[in-house]
Amino acid sequence: MNMPTSREQKLALRFAAAWNRLERQLDSSLGAIRGVSLAEYRLLRALADAPKAQASRVDLASAVGLTPSGVTRALRPMEKLGVVSTLRSKRDARLAIAALTPAGRELINDVSDVVDDTMRMILERSALVAKRLDEFVDLLDDLGR
Repeated sequence: MNMPTSREQKLALRFAAAWNRLERQLDSSLGAIRGVSLAEYRLLRALADAPKAQASRVDLASAVGLTPSGVTRALRPMEKLGVVSTLRSKRDARLAIAALTPAGRELINDVSDVVDDTMRMILERSALVAKRLDEFVDLLDDLGR
């Protein structure tokens, strides 16, 4: 059965395949060098980018596409390693705020360098994307809205 594939389907399939390859490469690099997964990097990056490097689990969940309980589960091992701490809200004792510790700031700096290096290596294989990187980032931002 030969069914035509629409442009939209091609976009979805190629985007998924590209993301899959990118995720595997970043996971491998981050894991081998610093023992961090891409999912953990994304959480740490969102936390580092938050005001005062502190955010509620709800805000982190929104930033990385997880549920608040998923964020809580993901942060637990990072708390044990001392890269994230939990603060209680002064206004609402039920609200837990995640905060990046000094060790977490050091880790995010290190793993950000790993991400930069890995992405440079990936972009070396794609001259067209590398040449139009800012435009590509803008297009992905627009697509993600």
